[in-house]
Amino acid sequence: MNATANGLSANTLGVAAITFFVVSAAGPLVAIAGGVPVAMLLGNGAGIPATFAIALAILLTFAAGFTAMSRYVKSAGGFYAFAAHGLGGYAAASTATIAVFSYTSIQLAFYGLFGAATSTLIAAHFHLHLAWWVYSLMAIGMIGVLGYRQIDLSVRVLSVLVLCEYLVVLILDFSILHEHAAEISVAPFTASVIASGSPWMGLLWCFACFIGFEATIIYSEEARDPASTIPLATYVSLLLIGAFYVFSSWCMVLAPGTRKLMAQLAELPDVTTFLFQLSDQYVGTWLTLAMRMLFVTSIFAGMLAFHNSIARYFFAMGRDRLIPQALGRTHHIHRSPHRASLVQTASGAVLLATFVAAGADPVAVLFARVGSVGTLGVIALMLIASAAVWRYFATRPGNLWRVRILPVVATASLLCLLALACLRFDALAGGMSPLIMWLPLFLLLAALVGLAMADRLRRRDLVWFRELGRVAET
Repeated sequence: MNATANGLSANTLGVAAITFFVVSAAGPLVAIAGGVPVAMLLGNGAGIPATFAIALAILLTFAAGFTAMSRYVKSAGGFYAFAAHGLGGYAAASTATIAVFSYTSIQLAFYGLFGAATSTLIAAHFHLHLAWWVYSLMAIGMIGVLGYRQIDLSVRVLSVLVLCEYLVVLILDFSILHEHAAEISVAPFTASVIASGSPWMGLLWCFACFIGFEATIIYSEEARDPASTIPLATYVSLLLIGAFYVFSSWCMVLAPGTRKLMAQLAELPDVTTFLFQLSDQYVGTWLTLAMRMLFVTSIFAGMLAFHNSIARYFFAMGRDRLIPQALGRTHHIHRSPHRASLVQTASGAVLLATFVAAGADPVAVLFARVGSVGTLGVIALMLIASAAVWRYFATRPGNLWRVRILPVVATASLLCLLALACLRFDALAGGMSPLIMWLPLFLLLAALVGLAMADRLRRRDLVWFRELGRVAET
């Protein structure tokens, strides 16, 4: 295995491996079973398939500049390194802390959802009743082991889980198509249907279902030929996720019909059972059971992917002396960021225990509210990255559309989405209260912590401050 001294395992991951990582982070089955019905109910109903296509178009616009810059910036720091090259050291440190905070929030959201889903599944089929957090702690332990080891072990686990997720949903999709072959409709893609209900909320929910794809750059130090692997993996992931969402949500609309969809969703006590009801109706209980089991493993796969992302941010920050340097070292055998991984595992367990002690609901609080703050943070990270791309190429040669025009379009689009997410955070978080509406301010607090860390480093060592985000390239 090729690895640099005290570095990550170089030349290890190909396009397929990185794609599995980022697709699993997006949680395709979680999105289809949970995100899509909620997007339909709170958004624009039968117009969600087309709204997914619109979200995909925005993200492809973002990917143009994102992949162009990834050819020059190769760091496990991801968005942090982008900000360092394009916007400077202070912006880089703030970006790093926003990233750690946001991904940790999403990780906590998955802890809650995993515990709730697993306890329900085990109780229903094995009549074993344990507290939800017991299963979450078990998952944290298993993920900690995988994160400590060589990254190719995680790849093998994720590849199997992701392929199975796609398979079960596609079986249902084609069963619905076969049943409704004579009445296939393109109405969900017409302007009147797309504009129905609350299309902006629908777009926000659709956009949230893609979160995770942007992590391709985090694996650039471990990729084979990163200059070509990272851009290709980014586009493959986006198109694979996007096409799956558009097609599957269209089939979910086709089953009850465009006109009956909203009425059927409104009758359900829990809209997240919609996919499983369709599975019972069009295929059988065996597929439904498989879906429920894979729903749990889909959450686990997402938790593992986000664990790896957070560990690599810790590793990059430690290597750059923003946090203790010990976290910027790799295992002498596995070449993994093992210390950063252990810190992420321990901090995740402590945070989970804190919420459990406070009596927080795993779905309503952890998944909906804490996860929504993380979603908001990732939109902010993408906005920062788009601005960094534009600034980076302002004095460098490059394709006019790819590095100048499209990054500006992406920046404007992401700014609108961020503003919408802040204004309608109550709908995104599933509740309205003064406390909920103040939650986005935690992102500002994270940014201020980053500024303080950068200023401390600058006062202590100006040379290292100027090299933030660039250490991996020297």
